[in-house]
Amino acid sequence: MSVSLRITFLGTGTSSGVPMIGCHCDVCSSTDQKDKRLRSSVLIESPETKLVIDTTPDFRTQMLRISNDTLNAVLFTHPHKDHIGGLDDIRPYNYFMQQPMNVYANAMTTESLMREFAYAFADKKYPGIPEINLITIDETPFQIGDIPVTPIQVWHHKMPVFGYRLGDFTYITDANRIDDSEKEKIKGSKIMVVNALRREEHISHFTVDEATALVNELKVPQAYFTHISHQLGKHNEVNATLPGHIRLAYDGLAIDC
Repeated sequence: MSVSLRITFLGTGTSSGVPMIGCHCDVCSSTDQKDKRLRSSVLIESPETKLVIDTTPDFRTQMLRISNDTLNAVLFTHPHKDHIGGLDDIRPYNYFMQQPMNVYANAMTTESLMREFAYAFADKKYPGIPEINLITIDETPFQIGDIPVTPIQVWHHKMPVFGYRLGDFTYITDANRIDDSEKEKIKGSKIMVVNALRREEHISHFTVDEATALVNELKVPQAYFTHISHQLGKHNEVNATLPGHIRLAYDGLAIDC
């Protein structure tokens, strides 16, 4: 039996966020809160477990604005800074929960974390540094608490990135290609989240049309787009152009699966 999950979108923007520094386009100037996008991440909650996928540079702000007091694990997709930059801010969870944070990542991301946050892995640790239990994963399915996790390798141009299927929910970000064998892992999902950067072609991200075609190919009944750039347009205007089973995600959106 699949575990019931609540998914909260902590951020739905691309690496520069929306609004982007120095930009005064219609989207960056919008007063609609759905056009304010922190860097992409989600909180996954089950009856027993809370985990986040990626700790963006906005991680502290994201946790504070939903008043999230507990966290059991971090699951990383890949080592780009907009997905790992906030890892240091797990320290309050170490303090209040009195335990290290379980952090799951593939070998490439593990190496990057140890380099970027070397002080957390030093033999002689300074007091107050993040306490991390770093767990290297591959494509073998595993369990975090009561949540089953299946890694899905996707391609971010030439970089292998992990998407994840958790029960009936699939989350894929920073991808522009998925091998057929990995698509099989997604089929049967009830809800899918996928990156859709903009309408114009991009070297390492799905466009809206490409993401839409992927959802339809895999016959996923409900999908949400994330990792959105200011170039895509205003939330409400873009949503009006999408098929009924596909919506733009926005920061703070919570869904059940």
